[in-house]
This record gives sequence, C-alpha cells and structure tokens, in this order.
Amino acid sequence: QVQLVESGGGLVQPGGSLRLSCAASGSTFSNYGMGWFRQATGKERESVAAISWRGMSTSYADSAKGRFTISRDNAKNMVYLQMNSLKPEDTAVYYCAARGSTGVASLKSYEYDYWGQGTQVTVSS
Repeated sequence: QVQLVESGGGLVQPGGSLRLSCAASGSTFSNYGMGWFRQATGKERESVAAISWRGMSTSYADSAKGRFTISRDNAKNMVYLQMNSLKPEDTAVYYCAARGSTGVASLKSYEYDYWGQGTQVTVSS
C-alpha cells in the first residue's frame, strides 16, 4: 500500500507556472506507475499526465501536451508535474495517483489504486 501527499498548488496568473509535487510513502515507490489527474468544480475528473514505474514512458492528455511535464525521482519517492503557460481552464483540484507494477504510463483513472487528497490550482488574474 502507498500513501500520497500532494503539494505546490496555489493561485497563479494566466501564463504563469507551477510545479506540483507528490510525496509517496509506505511501499516501494519504484514499483508503481504514477499519474496526475484533475477535477474542476462541477466537472468529471480527467487525466493530465502519467509516467511509468522507471520513468521511461510518459503520456499526456491533449490539454497538457506541450505545456506540462511529468517526472519522477525514485530515490526521493517523489513525482512532479511542471505546469507552464497556465490557462484559466486549468483551474482544478489536482490529484496524484499510483498503480502497481507496471511499465505503462496509463491515463485511465480506473486503473489507479491509490490516490492523494489533492491540491488546488487556481489560474486567475
């Protein structure tokens, strides 16, 4: 089992940047594929980005391509989401999630077993 804690959210102006972090504990972090998802008020949860257990494979939702970068540091049990050129439509609660034993960077939320509590990102002037 793994516990996940997100941080790094906040208020940023359109065009700005944020880096979200997710700290994992409780199990062997490198055994888990990781993903970032988000949910805006009144909307369904959607995928953002994913990374395989060794970091060799990444996937991005169309909304994130070219602006967001997912990365991980298995020595520190951390996964990151660097978000650049932020838009008001990126406003949401961002969640970190883990799925066991896979070299696939999946964007399918139902494949993830463990979830953090989320961190709020607000993009507004």
